[in-house]
Order: sequence, then C-alpha cells, then structure tokens
Amino acid sequence: MFNQYETVFIATPVLSEGQIKEAVDKFRALVVDNGGEMIHEENWGLKKLAYPIQKKSTGFYHLFEFKADPSFLAKFETEFKRDERIIRFMTVKLEKYAAQYSEKRRNKFKAEKEN
Repeated sequence: MFNQYETVFIATPVLSEGQIKEAVDKFRALVVDNGGEMIHEENWGLKKLAYPIQKKSTGFYHLFEFKADPSFLAKFETEFKRDERIIRFMTVKLEKYAAQYSEKRRNKFKAEKEN
C-alpha cells in the first residue's frame, strides 16, 4: 500500500541552473523508477536559510509530493544523504487531512500559475 509523502530539499547555492535541474531529475527518476508516483513538484528557487548550513546562507529549495511504498523511503533518504549537492532535506508522511490540504494548495498554485 502506498503512502503519500512530501519532501522539501535544499541544494547548495553554488550550483548552476543545469546542475540543479540534473539533481532534481535524478530524485524524480528515483521515485518513478522505484514504482512511486509523482503527484506534484514546485521549484521555490533561491532562498535565504534561517541559519547558516555548511557556511552557506542561501540555498535552492525544491518540493516533491509523491506516493510510494514505505520501504522505498529509506533508499530515497540515503540518496539525499550521499548527494553532496543537497545540504538539507526533510520528508513527511501526509495523513488524510494533510493530503486534503495539500490538494487545495496545489489547486491554488495551479490557478495562480494560469493567471
């Protein structure tokens, strides 16, 4: 049985736009290749960090929302830990109400994008 997850990860700000895209593509492919389903993703761009991480004060934020088997999560997080381009990540399981809220947020995001 698949659960719904949301992952936000921060890539180091020293990367070029092509390198960021390559990292995002890698993690998206990891989800899909392991039988998961990508529901939504957002590129939040370069943002200031709340506190310095590895002597960096900014980072490229990206959000993935996906459905996957719970056993996949350990492999997914191991890949984040091994990738030097990623300075922080966090994955949360979305319960029923969180998933409903997330769907509302996605619809709002799509409506803003269309206007």
